[in-house]
Amino acid sequence: MNNFKEYTKELIETLNWVSENLQEPVNQLAEKITKTLKAGGKVILMGNGGSAGDAQHIAAELVGRYKKERKAYPAIALNTNTSTITAVGNDYGYEHIFSRQVEAFANKGDIVIGISTSGNSKNVYLALEKAKQMGCLAVGLLGKDGGTIKNITDLNLIVKTNNTPRVQECHILIGHSVCEIVEENL
Repeated sequence: MNNFKEYTKELIETLNWVSENLQEPVNQLAEKITKTLKAGGKVILMGNGGSAGDAQHIAAELVGRYKKERKAYPAIALNTNTSTITAVGNDYGYEHIFSRQVEAFANKGDIVIGISTSGNSKNVYLALEKAKQMGCLAVGLLGKDGGTIKNITDLNLIVKTNNTPRVQECHILIGHSVCEIVEENL
């Protein structure tokens, strides 16, 4: 049985909701990233599973290029260093794999973006909490109702659907949109 037509219908409905409800937060995030990069700061991203892939993807667009030839923008995905992840996970617990890295790499004024389709990833929560303590802007790129993470962040972009694949598809659209706006601004 082919459900592709139903999947695309669900995605279109979710995209329409995102278009109507997240334009302002997308623009706010792009403006904050632009300001941070102009000031010499960086963007730090993280996530688990598919969200880890999205964090890597967005970081790569900023470091490499999105559409324009330009200088590299400093961005890093914390889920890419398996030696650090496994060492911290072994010594401190999996919930600390990102917060220890935020402590190591973030500076006051940086932007730290946690990606979580449920909004309840404990390791992302603790990292964003650490980021706020350090004077960073804590951003949640979330799904469902935003979970517990929405309560500790400075800015949230919540794709309000319980359908995880649709959340992930919209997260990458949001990431691409932010990258394009940042390139235009800089």
